[in-house]
Amino acid sequence: MITHFHRLDELDAVAHQLLAEGRTQSVWLFEGEMGAGKTTLIKALCRALGVVSMVQSPTFAIVNEYTTHEGHSIYHFDCYRLRNEAEALDIGMEEYFDSGNYCFVEWPEQIPSLWPATYYKVHISADLDGRRTVETQSVY
Repeated sequence: MITHFHRLDELDAVAHQLLAEGRTQSVWLFEGEMGAGKTTLIKALCRALGVVSMVQSPTFAIVNEYTTHEGHSIYHFDCYRLRNEAEALDIGMEEYFDSGNYCFVEWPEQIPSLWPATYYKVHISADLDGRRTVETQSVY
């Protein structure tokens, strides 16, 4: 699926559309250049899922856990600063992936051998006018 949006007020609708398409996958891999809008899109997804806490990039913590109104956990990873895959293993990333809870992973290209067998891939890009393109693919 390919979706385009230009304004932030369109983002909630995009988030609902992605959740409808990717609902069978718990691990979502977000690719895109720095500043493309990965974290902003994840914030919209968390809003749509009913997260009650503040959503922010886990750049230094590597992983943030958010809780929904229903008490479900959502995990948000930022792998940008990982030096190697061993660091991801040290924080138990595979256990998070196996939890069945949503795991939103920014910069997954840092940990390619840790990707689960099935995942939802989200690639976001921005053009010079600020228009965003979101391309998605379910991988089984």
